[in-house]
Amino acid sequence: MADLMSRPASAEVVFEGLQPVLGRGDVASTSLLASLNRQDRQRFLSFGWGEAASPRFHTVLDAIAFQFAHQPHERAVMWQGRAMTYGELDHASNTLAAALQAKGVGPGSVVGLYLKRSIPMVVGIVAVMKLGAAYAPQHVGVAPDEILTHVAAVSAAPVVLTMRDCFAALPPFETASVLVIEDVLEAEALASVPDVALRPKPEDRCILLFTSGTTGQPNGVQVTHANLANVLFTAPGDLGIRPGQKVGQILSIAFDMAAWETLGALGNGATLVIRGSSIQETAEQVDVLIATPSILGKLDVDRCRQIKTVAVAGEPCPRPLADLWGSFCTFINSCGPTETTIINTAAVHRPEKPVLSIGKPTPNNTVYVLDENLMPLPIGEVGEMWAGGECVSLGYLANEALTAERYRPDPFRPGHMMFRTRDLGRWTEDGELEHLGRVDDMVKIRGFRVELDGVSRVIETTQGCQQAVTLKYDDRSLVAFVTPASLDVEAASRAVGDHLPYYCVPAAILPLPSLPLTPRGKLDKRLLLSMARDHIEAQASELN
Repeated sequence: MADLMSRPASAEVVFEGLQPVLGRGDVASTSLLASLNRQDRQRFLSFGWGEAASPRFHTVLDAIAFQFAHQPHERAVMWQGRAMTYGELDHASNTLAAALQAKGVGPGSVVGLYLKRSIPMVVGIVAVMKLGAAYAPQHVGVAPDEILTHVAAVSAAPVVLTMRDCFAALPPFETASVLVIEDVLEAEALASVPDVALRPKPEDRCILLFTSGTTGQPNGVQVTHANLANVLFTAPGDLGIRPGQKVGQILSIAFDMAAWETLGALGNGATLVIRGSSIQETAEQVDVLIATPSILGKLDVDRCRQIKTVAVAGEPCPRPLADLWGSFCTFINSCGPTETTIINTAAVHRPEKPVLSIGKPTPNNTVYVLDENLMPLPIGEVGEMWAGGECVSLGYLANEALTAERYRPDPFRPGHMMFRTRDLGRWTEDGELEHLGRVDDMVKIRGFRVELDGVSRVIETTQGCQQAVTLKYDDRSLVAFVTPASLDVEAASRAVGDHLPYYCVPAAILPLPSLPLTPRGKLDKRLLLSMARDHIEAQASELN
């Protein structure tokens, strides 16, 4: 396990290497650190900088092409009892790429990938990359028509790739033509396929990932090959994936973590096992599993003990869940919004660790804990995390105002950009980050500031609690939800009262067999608030 998180550069070496940067006359970094004492200046630099490392490949296509050349007869993908070798994937993706090229797809283009988890999905991804284009994935049957048409329009996609099972569900598109992948592969099966490889450059876009749109119009995040290579082909983001292993593909294809599964498996030479209706069945077959904590919490862990590595991200991980999985496999807790390319911090968690952290910056990346004026905070104080380095994506497509708001020049590393994550965090004394929820999760109750995830963490100390989530109900009260349904909610309420001020005690704690999830595998907070409203209104009517 130690190999996954090796960090050869000492804090002192990193700090000394940065001194020339901080000493340049045209850099304001020295003054920016003036508010910190000498020890915290050193720790700000040593804690906040990931190690320097060269990705094994410069682009995702370079990595997959390496597998085509070196293990063409090994299985690349398994799905519904079928399999495709790396050699077969190479041929099929060439065939599809030729058809896309004939439709005008080339370097700089975006192709809509509107389908479901499948072997055709993988063929489509590789075919698009072979033309130097980027793909915009959407899960048909989950994404509404207005999202599908919006993505096609804003990306100016000349082609939308789909599957036979999905074709009838697609809305009409104004400019994009639709290609059914299976039809193309069958029609061209006996044809001579030209070499259509137009190798993308590291700075070229690879994926256009659209945010969920739960707070408004979805925005397309432009992720480059260099962004992806930096996480997929360095440790710990590569998860130790290697030929001969099986990696589960269980997440929605529109979710950034699905790229971690799919491209991480193919680029590192493993076999991608694509799930059908049962996540549990897939989890029981694989060596490596990537999931949100909410999805992982629904699995029967005793049937998954063959798994060697589990990585979670996307939302805060309950300590009981991390301790359970960390007791028998390499459990990596990580964090990072889509805009910083899947993850930008990670750590192996073991049950004996005093803190469940999200670790340290991944290679070639930085994390700063800053106040509202973008000034560094002393080590241990809570602030907003800003992420910098090779993880930072190109910004939002066709939304310059939002890009300018969330992406800023990095004052601590001139020439680089940093991204406002809107996540709260603080450094531990040994240089790891505690994730303390979203900025939006720091709420006011009865005029007092309350950290929602902090309340949830206390509830999770209740004996038998597997997961808790706390939400603001109104300006005077909180509500919480816990699993399992048999949990003693009075004990949970007492735990909060014993450790936190009175205004942190939820007005209601509702036990559930499981917590509802969004299509992307995260907690469905809108539905939970609706359930809380129904519960509280029912109680009020009973009293009347």
